[in-house]
Amino acid sequence: MVRFKERYLLVNILHPEGAASTATKADKPASGILIYNQPTTDHVTPQSLLRAIRAQVATLFGDYGSGAVDRNLQVKYLSLATSTFILRVSRTHYRLVWAALTSMNELPAKNGSSCTLRVVRVSGTIRKIEEDAVRRAKQMMLAAKEEMAGKKPANDALGALFGTNDRGSGEFDLMDVDSGASEGEEGGSGD
Repeated sequence: MVRFKERYLLVNILHPEGAASTATKADKPASGILIYNQPTTDHVTPQSLLRAIRAQVATLFGDYGSGAVDRNLQVKYLSLATSTFILRVSRTHYRLVWAALTSMNELPAKNGSSCTLRVVRVSGTIRKIEEDAVRRAKQMMLAAKEEMAGKKPANDALGALFGTNDRGSGEFDLMDVDSGASEGEEGGSGD
């Protein structure tokens, strides 16, 4: 029996235009974390997201890219509240999808707002991706709550965009994925 090897990508949808629109409002300062991690519009569906990703892969890589990722590209989870989704793609072609996500600059919806899609984790199992998505959502909510309470400076835009890199938590940089790190799920050749 043949086992199909897959990769799961955890992707955040960031809204950089939110910073420009809230910078013009002087009545109440908003949290930097909440500015970039706004909820996504209700018009985005898993099907529309897949169509947009497939179209971007076809634009970048032509017929080869379309054929390579078409068979098992799937949105496993989409949360509009946290602007997060999980993609499943074959292990041999996940970099094509990653490149397409990086080059996308708007959401596939009516009057699609400009956004940035950021792959924050790649794993061989969906369980690890789900755990990381929950952990990141909790951290984002706690950080936003602290920032609004005045415990942290609200003008740290880069910190809000990229988060903190806590090496002690078992989180891997994306650079570790491609360098062949043998720790955890990523980069190992044992799959």
